[in-house]
Amino acid sequence: MRNIYIGDRGILVQYLQLALNRAGIAVTVDGEFGRETCEGLRVFLGERTGCYVDRVIWERLIPYLKGYIEYTIEQGDILYNIAQRYGSSVGHIFTANPTLEDENNLEIGMNIKIPLSFELVSEDVDYSSILNDFIIEGLAVRYPFLVTGSIGQSVMGKEIKYIQIGTGKKQIFYNASFHANEWITTPVLLKFVEEYASAYANDKGLYGENSRQLFEEYSLFLVPMVNPDGVDLVTGVLKNSSYETNARMIAASYPDIPYPEGWKANIEGVDLNLQFPAGWELAQRIKAEQGFTSPAPRDYVGPGPLTAPESIHVYEFTLQHDFRLILAYHSQGQVVYWKYRDYEPEDSKRIAEYFGWVSGYTVEETPYASGNAGYKDWFIQDYNRPGYTIEVGMGQNPLPMSQFPQIYEENRYILLGGMTQIERQM
Repeated sequence: MRNIYIGDRGILVQYLQLALNRAGIAVTVDGEFGRETCEGLRVFLGERTGCYVDRVIWERLIPYLKGYIEYTIEQGDILYNIAQRYGSSVGHIFTANPTLEDENNLEIGMNIKIPLSFELVSEDVDYSSILNDFIIEGLAVRYPFLVTGSIGQSVMGKEIKYIQIGTGKKQIFYNASFHANEWITTPVLLKFVEEYASAYANDKGLYGENSRQLFEEYSLFLVPMVNPDGVDLVTGVLKNSSYETNARMIAASYPDIPYPEGWKANIEGVDLNLQFPAGWELAQRIKAEQGFTSPAPRDYVGPGPLTAPESIHVYEFTLQHDFRLILAYHSQGQVVYWKYRDYEPEDSKRIAEYFGWVSGYTVEETPYASGNAGYKDWFIQDYNRPGYTIEVGMGQNPLPMSQFPQIYEENRYILLGGMTQIERQM
């Protein structure tokens, strides 16, 4: 993370402010590094330093973004006192450190992880690959029964992270942020994982379902951010980089698309959801007629199907598994798209109607002009199993985080139903 200074604005300032609030120092989360944030930072550091955050200071702040602290046991330590010191609990410490056997027999020099008390998935800040990766790391520490890893790397070499929750034979797959300016879909998936993992760890229900039974019957895989480079471009992480300069050059050829707000593509100007071998040639023709014949902020299908690394990795990840149902999260429109051409997998319409009922979203067939070469299209075509595009929220992308609480409320039963509603279909 780059250095930031008083007077700076942007997403990294938001993360500074979020960390300060979580550390118990109240500041406004507005993305502006002003006097209030400066004074809060000085209180946090316990010294009258200049108002800046460099690598050393970030190292002190980042635990409040990842949600845990690493601690080395000292003479006289007991877990209760450690938990009280950091606002945690003995139970949470045991969950995060499954090799701990006895709270009264701690070995001096032993390293443990201490989960902090707040929820990891913030509803106050914009999302980037930085925060996505911090949250996934923090979830894996808090809940070691989660499996995390990478499906591959983006153009810029960023890991495209996945999470698996559950050990059952029935495999399900959810993904989000194929499109850069639709990053609000990332915290939708992350919050669901956090709530599900917490319910399982504490042997509680998940929206009326038995979390233990879900865990044993299903293996749910999630890729919360398919397009990390594009998201980082839209949210300002790549500001003043060579990648951002190149993106500006691409965008200059399409002056009617606002920059960077209108950017949907990966960092090379390829629309990742127009990369799949399901009517790709037709999508190419349609988009060419609309003027998208070269790398663009959106709607350029690429030189061929499966030429962008991010799309290739999602494709290969799917081939490696036996997904019974997929959800591809996008924004905006409050719509559930459920069909591809004349394919109608068994029970797929009933499940779509269920999704519409629990969310209040309309249920529609995908429009002709955008109904080819998408991930959902390919999955339905090649697997003949239920696949859905969920368009969350209303307005102009990128949607503000102020919409997130409503979006999550509308979608939590869709996310649950992606597992439970395949029962009749299997």
